[in-house]
Amino acid sequence: MNTPHVVVVMGVAGTGKTTVGPLLAAALGVPYAEGDDFHPPANIAKMSAGTPLDDADRWPWLDAIGRWAHGRAGLGGVVSCSALKRGYRDRLRAAAPGAVFLHLTGERALIERRMAGRTGHFMPPALLDSQFATLRGLEDDEAGVAVDVAGTPEEITARSAAALRDLDRPDAAPS
Repeated sequence: MNTPHVVVVMGVAGTGKTTVGPLLAAALGVPYAEGDDFHPPANIAKMSAGTPLDDADRWPWLDAIGRWAHGRAGLGGVVSCSALKRGYRDRLRAAAPGAVFLHLTGERALIERRMAGRTGHFMPPALLDSQFATLRGLEDDEAGVAVDVAGTPEEITARSAAALRDLDRPDAAPS
């Protein structure tokens, strides 16, 4: 990327936001922030118990991520955040207007297998249904790209960096 964007790595649980995010930040030479670290303890407890968050739970979390992104404006950074709804992304853009979104997408079966294989994460695979039910992909007027998560983390990162670089081309249209 030619300009110091803040990139929000978004998608449902299990798409690899926490894996690809730091790799992408390293490739771009910018800091990384783990979106899960912005959750208050009550959110973690709720999700750990298998209860999906509602919007009232998400607003303070999104605002905290937005403050981080705002502080990185003009400097660049990568932050992971599910950002499943347009309203959530709008809230992040209100805090950090230059933010772009990297939507990690993939086959449900692949994502479910990845979730089942991970350890030490508070988000149980049982919440995947609620994540997919909530998910609204990027709209045509949103700055960002969608990248499939099939392949190794390094392959996904390379495809993501290339797609984000294409956003900086003057003739590039939002995707």
